Amino acid sequence: MRRVLGLLLLFLLGCQPAPVIVSVEPAPQHDVLGVTEAQLQLDYWLAQRPDADALIKDAAAIVAFNQQTYALQPEMVELSSLPQSWSAEQLQQAINSISRLPKYPRFYANGQQASEAQLAGYRTAANLAGVQQNNPIRFGLALQRAAMRTFPTNDKLYSAVDDLDIDRFQETAVFPGWPLAIVHTSVDGQWYLAQSYHYLAWIEARYVVLGERQTVLAYAQRQPFLQVTAAKAWTNYNPLQPASSELQLDMSTRLPLLTAAEVGTAVHGQNPYASHAVLLPQRDAEGQLAFTPALIARHHATTTGYLPFTEANILRQAFNFLGERYGWGHDYNARDCTGFVSEVYRTMGIEMPRNSGQQGYGEFGRTIRFDADTPLAEKLPHLANLQVGDLLYLPGHVVMYIGHVGDEPFVIHDVHGLRYRDADDNPYKGILNGVSVTPLTTLYVNEKESYLDRIYAIKSLR
Repeated sequence: MRRVLGLLLLFLLGCQPAPVIVSVEPAPQHDVLGVTEAQLQLDYWLAQRPDADALIKDAAAIVAFNQQTYALQPEMVELSSLPQSWSAEQLQQAINSISRLPKYPRFYANGQQASEAQLAGYRTAANLAGVQQNNPIRFGLALQRAAMRTFPTNDKLYSAVDDLDIDRFQETAVFPGWPLAIVHTSVDGQWYLAQSYHYLAWIEARYVVLGERQTVLAYAQRQPFLQVTAAKAWTNYNPLQPASSELQLDMSTRLPLLTAAEVGTAVHGQNPYASHAVLLPQRDAEGQLAFTPALIARHHATTTGYLPFTEANILRQAFNFLGERYGWGHDYNARDCTGFVSEVYRTMGIEMPRNSGQQGYGEFGRTIRFDADTPLAEKLPHLANLQVGDLLYLPGHVVMYIGHVGDEPFVIHDVHGLRYRDADDNPYKGILNGVSVTPLTTLYVNEKESYLDRIYAIKSLR
């Protein structure tokens, strides 16, 4: 438009137009080395993949893949396979697996170091004294997104007072409608030790409604279901039921889908025809499990069932998170590196363990492994053969491959820090603290070791 106006002005002044100047993308005004504005766009990477919509695995193959993952990974738990109760030894082992006293100093946000007595108090709250010879396992459904913690407390403790982004008592999160096995209760009765499909940790009891085992498990398997594919969506405002009004639904949340015949022409005062009607768990007046319809407006990105497992969907789902702030253990109402890759893949029906070590050292998928002495020359050919969605693991972190620019592999990852060496080979330390697109080989873990130095596994879920 500016050039058109310029030519018009020159014509009116009786002048000849100046030569056309080809616009050049301006240099990026940021400190992330090697990333252009274009590379922050999904279409840039889709354009490299002419077969991006080709199906990688069909639904039956994904079911078989998940079955193998559950068989191989002890941290993955089919809730339906749990017994009616645990022995004292089994429950004690479960509590000790998550609620261990830290080996290193822990600090509160005010700089005070947690004393031995304070740490022991958290351990006492885990109620080892309440373990019985026979401990019945109960079942429940998550009512909303909620944190799962190391101990039954919301106190935040950190490794150092100069890094308050990583709360060492934060483990992960559950989303609305998730089935949970409740294996123990805290001393004060306000927390449950809960097992999800891939994690065991403490959750506040107010975020869980207990129900009959078969009712809970049947709800989680109900067909058809609606799945959230946006980074976040919300149920519609509901003046009649505040608990289900504007409820946050994170990517990969799946909820039973209701038909028009089931909900009629009015749901909590709104015609449902321009929304999706889903079934939410709730706690009734007597504190028992009940269900209520809720609406999700059609402008939110959702799908009926799982997305097809394609490169295009891997990229789309990953870029739906681009720029979201990093949240250790799903803190900050966000997610971390493994939460990021897990939620991307879960939209396509693929399940995996929660933590990076469980994923990287896990036997599921096709994995290429390196030891600490593997020379870089042996790793480089594998980088040339990466496929979109492949996961690369280094201690405590995972990145997802999205494509090459020239000889440089690029990745998307949910990452805390930023390190590289500048044009003068000086170490640079910055911060990303969010879902970011970066080159792979130029990033450093510390002043001396690059990402490439520390990569110990490349995993494909194809």
